[in-house]
Amino acid sequence: MIDNAPVKLALAWLIPAVGAALFVTIQCFSYLNAYVGGGETMQAMTFDPAALWGVSIFYGAWVVPPLLALAARRATDWAMLVLGGLLFVMSTLAGVFDGLRDGGHLVGLELLTVTLPGAVAPVFTWHHIRST
Repeated sequence: MIDNAPVKLALAWLIPAVGAALFVTIQCFSYLNAYVGGGETMQAMTFDPAALWGVSIFYGAWVVPPLLALAARRATDWAMLVLGGLLFVMSTLAGVFDGLRDGGHLVGLELLTVTLPGAVAPVFTWHHIRST
């Protein structure tokens, strides 16, 4: 019989990864909407190459926990828990901070798309590690 636990874990980590991508996309559109609605009077947001690399690496790292889940080894399970938990905490803090700065609707969006599914994934992972 095929063990589908790694696939379930990968899916559990993939949902907050998609939520993080949705959050940052809507955050960008929200900023653009405020910029256009304000008569283009807001200060333009500029990123240097290091900041662009940092954002790309941070959001790109969200694909690593689902891939680690598919490896289905004890060491990768722990790496998935540590890296995924770190991404979850950092995304939650950054999303709430950005939401408080840019608009309360973004806080609710972040809590719904990243924090809620992101809180479930480490619990699933922890139960999986304890059961093996």
